[in-house]
Amino acid sequence: MGIVDSLFVFVLAMLVGFEVITKVPPTLHTPLMSGANAISGITIVGALLVAAHSDSPLTEVIAFVAIVMATVNVVGGFLVTDRMLQMFRKETRKKA
Repeated sequence: MGIVDSLFVFVLAMLVGFEVITKVPPTLHTPLMSGANAISGITIVGALLVAAHSDSPLTEVIAFVAIVMATVNVVGGFLVTDRMLQMFRKETRKKA
């Protein structure tokens, strides 16, 4: 696949992703982020495979950037999900 085809698919994916996310009500954003963690995990695996089989420095740099961005997304998603779940936990009161 050429660079123009890849760029076209990337821009199309961005537009579709933006449209899908803007249609989600605010109450569903956190559960949606939890599901996105799995997709970002797949992105990390794919970027690692690309980095392992790369034959140019540009490919290695792009794969590294993809790994970093997907990792930030996964960690952030887990932190937000954990914070949301803490809101539903009962507080344990310590007796002095």
